[in-house]
Amino acid sequence: MINRISTPFSYSAAVSAGDYVFLGLHRGFGHTFTEQIHDTFSHLKDTLNQLDGPLQNLVKVNVYLKSIKDLPEMEQVFFDYFEKDNFPARMTSTTEFIGSDCLMMIDGIAYTGLGRKANA
Repeated sequence: MINRISTPFSYSAAVSAGDYVFLGLHRGFGHTFTEQIHDTFSHLKDTLNQLDGPLQNLVKVNVYLKSIKDLPEMEQVFFDYFEKDNFPARMTSTTEFIGSDCLMMIDGIAYTGLGRKANA
């Protein structure tokens, strides 16, 4: 079964398919990088909760930073949301965004194991 969490745009916030949730871009709002990254994690949690999966089920994330100078803070913030040695696999890169106020975005993949339960 495939479930989608739609957005008003031409992408889904998430698509669950079997045991996996594929997360579309998530961004946070605020004036500072700190505000935006914490708000992004809040949105990620909300999306995953709608599909019965906690944030800790993230197995792979891509983090897009507007400025590489935010990398050290991004590294530290991951410790606020994941236990040591239980981080998702991660790729971090820098890019420009369409919204000039956007400082970072995250997308990724979560494993739920729900598909197996439904088929058992």
